[in-house]
Amino acid sequence: MITAYPLLNWALLAVSLFNTIVLLWLGLTVLLNSDRRAWGIWLGGGGLLLGAAFFLSHTVLLGLGLPVDWNKIFWWTLGLVPALILPTGWYVVMLWYAGYWQEPDSDLRQRQRPWLGLTLLLLGLGLLGLALGVLLLAMPGAQFDRLRQFVRWSIAGIPLLAVGYSSYVILCFGLSLDALRRPGPSTRVMGQLARQRARPWLTAASLVLLLVGLLVAGTISWLVEETHRAPVFEVYARSANTIAGLDLIIASLIGLAVLLLGQAVVSYEVFTGKTLPRRGLVRNWHWIVILAAGYSVLVGGSFALGLRSLYVVILATLLMVLAMALASWRSYAERERYIKNLRPFLTSQGLYDQLLDPAAAAEVDLSSPFITLCAEVLGARRAYLAALGPLAPLAGPPLSYPTGAQANLPALAGLAGRFSSPETMIVPIDPAVYGGALWAVPLWGQRGLSGVLLLGDKQDGGLYAQEEIEIARISCERLIDTQASVELGRRLMALQREHLVQNQMGDLRARRVLHDEVLPNLQAALIDLDGPGSAGEEVAALLSDSHRRIADLLREIPTVTTAEVVRLGFVPTLQGALEGEFGDAFDEVRWQIEPEAAEEAAKMPPVTAEVLFYAVREAVRNAARHGRDGDQEGDEEKKRPFCLQIAIAWHEGLEITVEDDGIGLDDNGANSAAAASSGQGLALYSTMMAVVGGTLTVDSSPGRYTRVRFNLPQGSGDPPTSLS
Repeated sequence: MITAYPLLNWALLAVSLFNTIVLLWLGLTVLLNSDRRAWGIWLGGGGLLLGAAFFLSHTVLLGLGLPVDWNKIFWWTLGLVPALILPTGWYVVMLWYAGYWQEPDSDLRQRQRPWLGLTLLLLGLGLLGLALGVLLLAMPGAQFDRLRQFVRWSIAGIPLLAVGYSSYVILCFGLSLDALRRPGPSTRVMGQLARQRARPWLTAASLVLLLVGLLVAGTISWLVEETHRAPVFEVYARSANTIAGLDLIIASLIGLAVLLLGQAVVSYEVFTGKTLPRRGLVRNWHWIVILAAGYSVLVGGSFALGLRSLYVVILATLLMVLAMALASWRSYAERERYIKNLRPFLTSQGLYDQLLDPAAAAEVDLSSPFITLCAEVLGARRAYLAALGPLAPLAGPPLSYPTGAQANLPALAGLAGRFSSPETMIVPIDPAVYGGALWAVPLWGQRGLSGVLLLGDKQDGGLYAQEEIEIARISCERLIDTQASVELGRRLMALQREHLVQNQMGDLRARRVLHDEVLPNLQAALIDLDGPGSAGEEVAALLSDSHRRIADLLREIPTVTTAEVVRLGFVPTLQGALEGEFGDAFDEVRWQIEPEAAEEAAKMPPVTAEVLFYAVREAVRNAARHGRDGDQEGDEEKKRPFCLQIAIAWHEGLEITVEDDGIGLDDNGANSAAAASSGQGLALYSTMMAVVGGTLTVDSSPGRYTRVRFNLPQGSGDPPTSLS
């Protein structure tokens, strides 16, 4: 030990061990948890490991005491190399984090470039001087006396090495403060916000390190002054307690700087490249600080008090077991808390009963779990959940939090273009445009983008943790999927019920027409033919009327066109159906077909082509049936041409637009019945489109037009079973 005071030795060993453990943990954490292996991350992690190596050598030297031998020369060299490199490493890492290398013409780069070159030059000279010092110790011959005199060269009585190192340390930490005070641009997502939040911690750490540099410079100057009066070993023996006290102060200040740096690393991921901080990393940081403090105090005290090694090992083992037990307990408590928060998403929503009971509420209550997510898991001030893509027509309007908040959101199609892949976790947005929301979290499903979660500030003013966003993504994806699945099932059940009713009504109507209208005509015709003087014209009229009624009845029976779609192709089958069934319904039919779209439409799977064909046919049928309903109001409307336009295009998927220039749909006007009939039919077909991965949207202006758009994204295929 270096002093005769056990408590002072205890404090020195404890602080040195604490710094070693914390720096080693931080360095490994940065290197093992970073998303991208940028050179700045390697430099930051390597610098932390170098700091751990310095305090490792410092701890060993404290235990070995003063006498000089080759063993101590090794540990002194091992400690001095990090002592030379770390100031420049800290400065370069602060430059990297401040954005020095992101823009060549930035003010930060123009301002710091000459100083960076100077610090690198001083570092090179320092390493050269250290190498010369080790060489002179290893080769004490007289042939190196001139070199020894050069190394001892002094300015104003102060050795050049002492002046150079002191200036070098103060320069590095002072320039780091300037880089943090006026940083450059940040290209990292949430990087600017994280930089603003982490700046106080990094600035405080740089100030503490600057104070350390001043203390080191003052200590070196004092020691040099004392060595002018007496040899080095005599000065050390006479001032051992003073030197130990200064060492304790400097090591404690470095420990404080390490704690400040660690808080910035774990709270804002300043060196890991992560988009979001992680609560688990913060908890582990708290545990390692507690463990390092307890371990260093226990082990340092044991050695300082001269306990046997066996007792030290036993005490350290007991401490490790206690720490592991407490960590397991906290992990279990954290797991229970997460399960409690997720319980609203795991409880039954009564979906089966809602599907089977037609009188049940059409809407599923998803607001309660969404409110729980926003209030208890995320702690958000404001949030919106909106469906996108194929699930949008099924999921309904956006959910908002708080409950009374109005979801006056703009069209989210442009925002969807910013989500390049499922790896995109969060993107910043303009709160003035998106109802006070600052962040957009994309939600994904098997068919691509399924929705977006818009989040405002946290209630505590902090940043969202990575675990919180991951839980929010999974939960919101499930909410949207649940809502869409229930709506899809409800519509399919309604379609099945309507299909059953239509079949029954069709059978009854066919029986009525055949029994009450067709058979009497045929019987009357037979009687006329058998009677004397039968009138051929009356028989022909009866047969013609029967033929017309049977034809009308057959026309109303749905026809199966799957084979035609497969054999002829989607576009020719659609053109043939419009010409054969609705040729007289429109004054003009205009086609706009892109060649690429026609080729891609011919490649559609049979079931997908069938669903799309019937959906487009239903839109045309609605236009033919309801587009002229206003013609009975006056002669002017009768003279108005009635045109239909069908456009088939390809834009990363098949897009079909059916537009007529009829009277449009108006729920509050004279055409309300037509709107209801058309809406019910298209709602069912929008469900079928969702099954095959497409969407159906309706846009109408009363008295001007009705436009129905069908979108089938690229890659959509057959559903699991046929829909024929």
